[in-house]
Amino acid sequence: MRKIIIAIDGYSSSGKSSFAKNIAKKYGYIFIDTGAMYRAVTYYAMQNGLVDSHGSVYEDKLIENLPNIKITFRYDPVTEASSIFLNGVKIDEEIRSVDVSDKVAVVSSIPQVRERLVALQREMGRDKGIVMDGRDIGTVVFPDADLKIFMTADPEIRAMRRYRELSQAGKKVSLEEITQNILKRDNADITRTVGPLKKAEDALLLDNSRMSLEQQMLWVSEKIDKLIK
Repeated sequence: MRKIIIAIDGYSSSGKSSFAKNIAKKYGYIFIDTGAMYRAVTYYAMQNGLVDSHGSVYEDKLIENLPNIKITFRYDPVTEASSIFLNGVKIDEEIRSVDVSDKVAVVSSIPQVRERLVALQREMGRDKGIVMDGRDIGTVVFPDADLKIFMTADPEIRAMRRYRELSQAGKKVSLEEITQNILKRDNADITRTVGPLKKAEDALLLDNSRMSLEQQMLWVSEKIDKLIK
């Protein structure tokens, strides 16, 4: 069976990561969460005084610090999942905070940040056999990906999913706060000048508003099996 590149793009909290993780697990592929990479850079900026109290980023200083930011993914056989590390420190939980979510769109819109991470992402996909999710994978990072999927869901449903995820993790947040954050993120992702969120012409649309993960896996497995056999 030949290895392929699977590019998954879509809106914030549309379930891209869970979907991509399950595909990677089923086919023995490497899962690369590009959104987590941008969150990692944002977290680094926040931890190193490169973001002011109003959420503005000191772009010049962040750009100067890019060579000091090392992002890696490591597979944990116990949890059967990949974790993200920033300069050797695991930051899976830290990058999912509302504070990071509020600032990641600003950081990800900086051309030099995107340049650095896109180059790294392409290197990760050199040997194929990967599932990569993000905002511009099928349009910018891998325009020649073997399979492109664009995911969406109603904003209210995405907000509720995110609210439950954070609540289960013990985070105290309001549904209204999450909803506003998602709408704000959608607008920033769609309107940014560098690598805006948009569906590639040859991408398959997956609206999972009323689909379980199992139903989504049945849908995508049919597509993948046709490509690898």
